[in-house]
Amino acid sequence: ECLKSGDSPPQLPGASHIRMWAPYTLDCVCVLQELDASLKKVLSGDLQSLILGLMMIPEQFEAHRLRKAMEGAGTDEETLLEMLCTRTPQQLSDIRAAYSQEYKRDLEKDLISETSGDFSKLIEALLKKENGPGIIDQDIASLSEELKNKKPATDIWIKILTTRNPDYLRIVLEKLEFEKGQTVEDTLEGHFKGVLSGDLKKGLKTLGKTGLCVFEDAPVVQGVMVAHSEEDLLRVRVAYLQSTGTSLYTALQKQFKGELQQGLLAICRAED
Repeated sequence: ECLKSGDSPPQLPGASHIRMWAPYTLDCVCVLQELDASLKKVLSGDLQSLILGLMMIPEQFEAHRLRKAMEGAGTDEETLLEMLCTRTPQQLSDIRAAYSQEYKRDLEKDLISETSGDFSKLIEALLKKENGPGIIDQDIASLSEELKNKKPATDIWIKILTTRNPDYLRIVLEKLEFEKGQTVEDTLEGHFKGVLSGDLKKGLKTLGKTGLCVFEDAPVVQGVMVAHSEEDLLRVRVAYLQSTGTSLYTALQKQFKGELQQGLLAICRAED
């Protein structure tokens, strides 16, 4: 049902070309509501999720993904990690606001209630992520010292990986790799082997790659494609190629079938 004159337009979905129509007029809001309802009638399953996701404004889509990841009997930790590890502090702030507006709930409380232990500590730190400065030699020394511990501790890793800006962090981790003679990913895998949950290790590894990590779970891949479709999908394509040696376009062709595959390939646009 369309809004009546005098009603306040809510934060509604808007496809990439529709998002440029802001601020919304009542006629535009009406069209979007009708289009959304019509698409739900003619589409189903993953294709419906893909198209409706493209209709949402970015922060609304991310809030929707987080809520969906926490619904049901289990928690979709892969989606949580992909989003929280790779978004900037400002993006996370916008997502928290959209989540609160959309669901009338507190995102931090919901996420903490769905997690436990050190993984919960990581999630909480990611929600309060900073892009601040640090002292390179001091951070390298702190991480190197922790790696000497027979009983690994996550606190210093979580602190440094969630409070430093990406460019600074890249320098710290490159120097640490040179010092240890192996990648940060291999260092974390060996140091925390048999100690941490797979999800916590994957979170630290993702942050250790300064926000770039390959996720293969189909719903996560679909979410990444939609979330990055307007701003930096080319960066994602380049990172995927560098990490796997396979283009994202080819990977989508192999992993998905039918209309969903065609939709994802249209978003990806081209072979690399």
